[in-house]
Parts: sequence; structure tokens; C-alpha cells
Amino acid sequence: MMKRQLHRMRQLAHTGSLGRTPETAEFLGEDLQQVEQRLEPAKRAAHNVHKRLQACLQGQSGADMDKRVKKLPLMALSTTMAESFKELDPDSSMGKALEMSCAIQNQLARILAEFEMTLERDVLQPLNRLSEEELPAILKHKKSLQKLVSDWNTLKSRLSQAAKNSGSGQGLGGGPGSYTTTANKAEMLKEEEEELKRKVEQCKDEYLADLYHFATKEDTYANYFIHLMEIQADYHRKSLSSLDTALAELRENHSQTDPSPSMMAAPFSRVYGMPLGTHLRELGRDIALPIEACVMMLLSEGMKEEGLFRLAAGASVLKRLKQTMASDPCSLQEFCSDPHAVAGALKSYLRELPEPLMTFDLYDDWMRAASLKEPGARLEALQEVCSRLPRENLSNLRYLMKFLALLAEAQEVNKMTPSNIAIVLGPNLLWPPEKEGDLAQLDAASVSSIQVVGMVEALIQNADTLFPGDINFNVSGLFSAPAPQDKVSDRPASEELPSIATPTPAPVPALAPAPAPASVALKERAESEAPRRPASPKVSRSSLEAATPTEDMARRRSQGSRRKEGEASLLLQDFYFSLANIFFCKAGK
Repeated sequence: MMKRQLHRMRQLAHTGSLGRTPETAEFLGEDLQQVEQRLEPAKRAAHNVHKRLQACLQGQSGADMDKRVKKLPLMALSTTMAESFKELDPDSSMGKALEMSCAIQNQLARILAEFEMTLERDVLQPLNRLSEEELPAILKHKKSLQKLVSDWNTLKSRLSQAAKNSGSGQGLGGGPGSYTTTANKAEMLKEEEEELKRKVEQCKDEYLADLYHFATKEDTYANYFIHLMEIQADYHRKSLSSLDTALAELRENHSQTDPSPSMMAAPFSRVYGMPLGTHLRELGRDIALPIEACVMMLLSEGMKEEGLFRLAAGASVLKRLKQTMASDPCSLQEFCSDPHAVAGALKSYLRELPEPLMTFDLYDDWMRAASLKEPGARLEALQEVCSRLPRENLSNLRYLMKFLALLAEAQEVNKMTPSNIAIVLGPNLLWPPEKEGDLAQLDAASVSSIQVVGMVEALIQNADTLFPGDINFNVSGLFSAPAPQDKVSDRPASEELPSIATPTPAPVPALAPAPAPASVALKERAESEAPRRPASPKVSRSSLEAATPTEDMARRRSQGSRRKEGEASLLLQDFYFSLANIFFCKAGK
């Protein structure tokens, strides 16, 4: 019996000595050892970068958009500019420039705040979790495993010593009681050793799982730094795009000096800057001359022009076009090859109206309609507000929206989606009435601008529903409608502009007076009954004049050789771009 117990003790001690080596590294392969060596440096890198990046933020960390913007130095600069331009003549060059600069600084502050909030969400918070939670948890498991292995090795040494002592006692002839006590002690140590071994195996498995998890996510952790640069690049692109757009319009406005006496003649005064009703009555028109003339020229040459209404034209060309528009509208053919100047003239006319085309009286109604979330209710509300527009405003708005909807159909080529069109034209169609004020007006404009853009986008998208029926863009008959041009569409002539019924007008003498209301009704009735021939209208000096083939070929070669200067970013800006346009509207008046 005693011999069997002695043999069992020696066997247990021998089995313990055959276990794994006490070094933790022995549990890991070469690859995992390399992963383990990267834990501490990764933790330090994440911690240090997070700390330094956090110090780069200018706004209040963790704050929402409004609170963060208020703390930015750019917003303080915008506020100072706003307080300063109130003391200047709003029509002076310095006053206009300072007012526009105020709006742009406000926009840049909001772009910066948006950048910092994105940076916190997508980079700073993940880096903080990595350095303060994920990697410390792995390192904690490593320390626990090291301690368990150390305890296990100590217990195995004690077990081995107990086995030796038991053998020595037997050899020296100790009594049976002493031998039994030693054997029981060895059995207890073995049980403790087995329990500790189980814990070591469990902790080892957890640690290995942590290392494998870290190894598989190292690319994700590296993407934090790549995403940081992507966010920075997007921020700088947005800022640069806003500055380029603002500078182009600011320079254009600043370069337009006071009109000369010849430009202040009666014809010019009855076009730009005049109330819509007065202009229509004096010229006997249904559609404002700049709106019709510009639309006809753009239908002829500009429907495929990339960035239409977004890219600024040369100030001198634009000024000459506006003067020609007022003094000799039948001499506009030379401007057909510069669609950006034509678009600028149309935008300038809408901007310089004393009252927006969509009227001050209905401003609150438009805002209420725009605030509705349900599309059906919103469309119904917009239709109801449209029905309450004055007749001349409704006619011109319908004419313009039909054209803009047609322009948006070519968005794959011209990059002008309904949203992009609304961003650049919306603030020129509706703006809030001027109030006694301070910065409250600036705040009101920033809140309402996104609603105006969304509302104008809905008007364009639902033009056929809100303004049913086909339309003859050459409503006055002053402009000829030649065969469809490749500039307008890639579709066959038989499919060109299917939503537009453009009859062949009877020859109209140049600068012929507009027909009386009764004759207009008869003319429109005759046009609606005439056979429809789709066309892409084109401006000519008069309906009786036609360009010779040689002149036409020369003009086409000239058009083909023209190139736009510079490049334009057509990425959709946020609604603060609209805010800049609103203040530019005021600066242009």
C-alpha cells in the first residue's frame, strides 16, 4: 500500500514537470509574438495623436452646432463685420464688400464647425476608445496571464519538493503516519496545481483571442488616420469652393461701376431694377423681356453647358449684355455663344427686382408650405400658394419653372440637378422682407434659406403638376425658332423637347409693338391649334433676318473654339451657400 502511494506521488510530480514552460511567450507563435510587441507602441501612438488632435480644435468639444459656432474665431470676425457695415452706406463699394464678407465668414465658421464635429465622431472618439479601452483591456489580460503562469510555476515547484520530501522520508525509515501526511499534502498541492492550470489555460485562450482580434483590426485602426486626412481634404474643398464662388460674385459686383448716363436712358430704366408690373405694362409684355430673351438664348446654345448659373461670366460682357437687353433686344445674337453671361443676366434681373418674383406678401405662406414634411401635403400647399400669386408673377414663375425643369432634364451633361439649380437661383426668387435690425435678420436668413432652396427644388421637380400644360417659350414672337440644334439634346429631331409645343411663328418685324390683350389671346389660340413642330429656339436680329450659311459656319467655328476659363466644382453646397447668395442679392441692389 505504501509503495503504491509513493509511486503515485512521484508520478504526479513527474507529470507536473512535463507541463508547459513558465514563459508567456511560449504560448505564442512567432507571428503573435510580433503582434504582442506592437500593443504598447500602438497604445502610445493613439493616446498621443488623440491628445494633440484634440488641442487643434477651435470650437467647444462635444457641443452641438450652434454652441460650437458661437465660440469660433471666424464667427467673432463675422459678427464684427456685421456690426461694422451697419455704419457704412449699404450702396457703397466698401459696404457691399463688407456685407458679403460677413456672410462668407459666417459660412466658413459653420463649415469649420461641421468639420470638427465630424472629426470628433469619426477620428477622436475611435482613437480614445482604442487607447483607453480596447488596448488597455488586452494588456490587462496579458498581465493576468503572466501572474497566473508565475503562480502556477511556484505551485509546481512546491509539488515537486513535496514529492522529494516524501521519498526521503520513506528512504530514512519514517513511520507510516508521517508518510501518509506527506502523501496527503502532495495530493492537495496537485489539486491546486490542476485548478491553477485550468485558469492559466482559460486566461491564455482569452489573451490569444485578443491578439488575433487586434491583428485583424489593425487595418481598421490605420484607417482612422487615413479618414482624418479625408475629412481634412473635404473641409478644405468646401471652404475653397465657397470662397471661389463668393470671390467670383463679389468681384463681378465690385467691378460693375455706376452706370453711365447712356445706360440710364429710358429703355434701360424699364428693364433692370424696375418692379415687374411696371416693366410689363410699359413694354406691353406678358413675360419680362430679360426672362424670355435669356431663356430663348439658353435653349438655343446653353442647355448642355456644364455649371450653368453656377459659373460667373466676365463682368464687362455681362454689363454689355444687360445694356443691349434694354436698348436693342433684337441685337442679342452675339451673346448666344456665352451661355454663362446669359445665365448671369437672367440671375441679375431676378436679383435686382425691388420685390422678389414670389412676392413679399406670400413669404410666410411659402415658408409654411416649405416646412411641411409630407410630400403630398407639401405639394398641395405649394399649389395653393401659387394660385394666390398676382397674375403677372404667376405667369413669369410658370414660364421660368418650365424652363428650369427642362434644364434639369439634361443634368447628366450640364450637372445641374433640380437641387443645384435651386441652390443658385432660389435666393434670387424669394427672400425675406427687410426689417429694422441687427443680426436678427442674418439669423432669419440663415434659417429660411434652406427652406427656400428646398421649396424651389420642389417647384422644379413638380413643374408639370403645379403649372400644367405645354408652353411656347417664344411667347412674344420677337425671337425666331429654327430647326433643333445638337446643343440642346442628343435625341432625334422627332423626339426633341416633347413637352414644348413651339409653333412656327409668323414673321414679326423687328421691335414690333406687343399685341393688345385680345390679339394675344387669339394668337395663343392659333398657336395651340397649329401643328406642333418641336424646336430649339434661337435668337436672331429679327424674324425677317437670317444668317447666311457662311456666317452660320463662322459662328459655329467661333462657338467651338471657345473654352471656359478655370474649373468649377459642382458638388452640392450646404444651405449656407444660399445664405451668401441672399446677402449678395442685397449687395446687388
